[in-house]
Amino acid sequence: MELRIGVIGTGAIGEDHIRRLTDTITGARVVALSDINKENAMRVSKKYNVTFYETGYEVIWSPDVDAVVIASWDPTHAEFVLECIKAKKHVLCEKPLGTSAEECMEIVKAEAAGGKKLVQVGFMRRYDKGYRKLKEIIESGEIGEPLMIHCCHRNRVPGPQHTTDMTIKNSGIHEIDILRWLLGEDYESGQVLMAKQNQNALDGLKDPQIMLLKTKSGVRIDVEVNMNSHYGYDIQCEVVGEKGVIRLPDPISILKKKSGMGSHEILADWSQRFVEAYDVEFQKWINSIKESGPVGPNAWDGYVAAVTADTLIKARKLKTIEPIILEPQPAFYC
Repeated sequence: MELRIGVIGTGAIGEDHIRRLTDTITGARVVALSDINKENAMRVSKKYNVTFYETGYEVIWSPDVDAVVIASWDPTHAEFVLECIKAKKHVLCEKPLGTSAEECMEIVKAEAAGGKKLVQVGFMRRYDKGYRKLKEIIESGEIGEPLMIHCCHRNRVPGPQHTTDMTIKNSGIHEIDILRWLLGEDYESGQVLMAKQNQNALDGLKDPQIMLLKTKSGVRIDVEVNMNSHYGYDIQCEVVGEKGVIRLPDPISILKKKSGMGSHEILADWSQRFVEAYDVEFQKWINSIKESGPVGPNAWDGYVAAVTADTLIKARKLKTIEPIILEPQPAFYC
């Protein structure tokens, strides 16, 4: 059976997913799309021979659509996911699942009430070879218990209309999820420190920020989130254990030696760095919903990430260390 996919959002990531589903992924094809930017959506529709719909709701309720990918503007995610649950259709929603913990909990409750797992969140780093190898080594006990994790998330420049809160809610949320997944435990508290500010940052944007997290077992985590590195897209992760240290490998690139200098390429953005992880994520999602249902990051994972992000933003504003408090996990997600 070939799944018929509807895509909401045809910006950079949405169009990339349409390309992926058309050229790389097997067992599915894109049959419908929508975007608030009608001109761009029509261009993508013509390019891939996909039917254009005026609204995301029309895509969701179309009888020609079996499952939905949401890659639209962050504030629209929760409403479209809730509509997919109402329509009883599988949905892969790009992060964040919602713009607040309250929105995400509404999704958790709606999905649990429906009695069927339909929601997967686009935390694609869980499918990256490097992170998966880190998790394998941690779980093997080879480096003993993890004690500390040092990370950085550097963008060349921020996207349009990027805000100080989005640095955590939209960018740092990847580390929030992947580190919880690596360690297999929840966070206890969080704090945000401000480094010396980058004079090249957009007016009003506080950059860089340092997220500090402590897990339930006491692992200490620091994450530099830097939206204006200007040199490239750079993701680093080092886990310090009782008996050793492991580090996320840099993407493979050719070392060039010429005119007395050695150099290698630094990737420009997420689409280059995690292209393979996205491919694996989508193929596994398509395969899983043809079988027993999605097995990737679920609505509860999206909720936990949102609670953590909200808490970190509160801690930054109050200049305090804040406890990260979750509602009881529904048995539906256990």
